[in-house]
Amino acid sequence: MALLTPDRVAGLSDALLCERSANGDSDAFQALLRRHAPSMRAYAIRLTGSAADADDVLQETFIQAWKKMDTVENPERVKSWLMMLVNRKGIDLIRARKLNADIDNSPEPVAAGATPEQSAITGSQMGALSEVLKTLPVQQRQIWVMRELGGASYKEIAQTLMISESSVRGKLARARIALLDGLEGWK
Repeated sequence: MALLTPDRVAGLSDALLCERSANGDSDAFQALLRRHAPSMRAYAIRLTGSAADADDVLQETFIQAWKKMDTVENPERVKSWLMMLVNRKGIDLIRARKLNADIDNSPEPVAAGATPEQSAITGSQMGALSEVLKTLPVQQRQIWVMRELGGASYKEIAQTLMISESSVRGKLARARIALLDGLEGWK
């Protein structure tokens, strides 16, 4: 197998990288992780409530993904499979630590060139969003984060959480209503 340089990886599909990873190609596996780790981490942070817990979840996810890569049934959907692993590992961590899954208290990144006033407003808005997200049932929060932050389709969310697409739509609608109600003061 040829060495996968960053230039060569850019043109390879997830399906090909998945198949090569399943055959023991660690370069292909690393390429998959580099491609999808940012969205996996963002989801894990929102799910677990902290960057440190999210890093633990990702570590466990990466280990399991490497061991189980040969079990991926549809290599074209490897991103959904990885997100499902993040979801399961995150839920395992929450259950093990009996957390209420509060949202990360670390400061949100500030846009370049933002004034101190804009930064303060953005920080307050993100804090308010985090507080309202805490009040959602875990599955509604998962669905909202997967859809709004992760960009997952209804079908991908349904498959990851092992529920119907209509349940995803209903729970997402309820989550959005709760968020709108909770953020009423920010309109």
